[in-house]
Amino acid sequence: MLFASGKGLRGEAFVFAADELGGDAWFNSAIAPPGTGPGEVAMHALALVDALKRMLKGRAVTYAMVAVGLGLSEASVKRMFSRRDFTLQRLEDICSVAGIDFSELMREATSEDAGMTHLTAEQEREIVSDPTLMLIALCAVGNWTFQQIVETYDIPEAECIRCLTRLDRQRIIELGPGNRIRSLIDRTFAWLPGGPIQRYFRARVESEFLSSKFDRPGELFLYVNGMLSRHSTSEVTARMRRVANEFADLHAADRALPLSERHGASMLLAIRPWEPRAFRALRRKDRDPVPAGRLLNPMLGRDLPSAPLRPRKPK
Repeated sequence: MLFASGKGLRGEAFVFAADELGGDAWFNSAIAPPGTGPGEVAMHALALVDALKRMLKGRAVTYAMVAVGLGLSEASVKRMFSRRDFTLQRLEDICSVAGIDFSELMREATSEDAGMTHLTAEQEREIVSDPTLMLIALCAVGNWTFQQIVETYDIPEAECIRCLTRLDRQRIIELGPGNRIRSLIDRTFAWLPGGPIQRYFRARVESEFLSSKFDRPGELFLYVNGMLSRHSTSEVTARMRRVANEFADLHAADRALPLSERHGASMLLAIRPWEPRAFRALRRKDRDPVPAGRLLNPMLGRDLPSAPLRPRKPK
């Protein structure tokens, strides 16, 4: 049984419940539009729980993290999700732990059509093959209007319409009357890992993106080195994913602002074990790799026992 009632984070009075046998749920809102029937505000309890699970996963928030935030055991949290046994306060507490707005959870649970989450490799290749199409695609899903595109870039209106029509056929956008653009991609949309578009931008990261001094307002470059355990590395990568999700959330929120109040911003997050090639060429073949962090930041080696060396093989 799932039952909750009261006021949401924005003050909307509502009640929703799930029957233990049938699993059906209903949602009543005090601010529902006039004429809204019961069937129009109905939702399935499973959809709410699934929406919460998706949002937690998207933010790399584990059951263990939720348990710590709620002061419960991980087993209790898992049992809560498996039984769908939530009070309204508990739902709001979990949202607070994960940094999720409760109204955002409700929208996720009641959304009828999931947007596109990725393109096919063929679709990405088509976009990459035409720089104008790729530029217009990025503008279109970034909430630019048709007029803003043609006023900002030296692209004829007919060419812009041709590209938007191609994007409409691929269901990336919906092109309406008056060249009105509506993005159809999901909030969780991502380019294919290692796909044509990722390869396109990766080839330009070193020559264009990283060529900056990163000394102007709004720019930041951080390069840190260290020696981490597997557990710590997993924790860092989880936090990096959360930062990327927060970036995506801010991007989505700022799409409502006028174009004059927004600017293009790119953020690169990367971590991996790395030994510079020049150093590797000098290392004895019977010695383990030395992390770059220990070489580039000698302070890391203080008060730490030296790593044991493998015995040399007899010549």
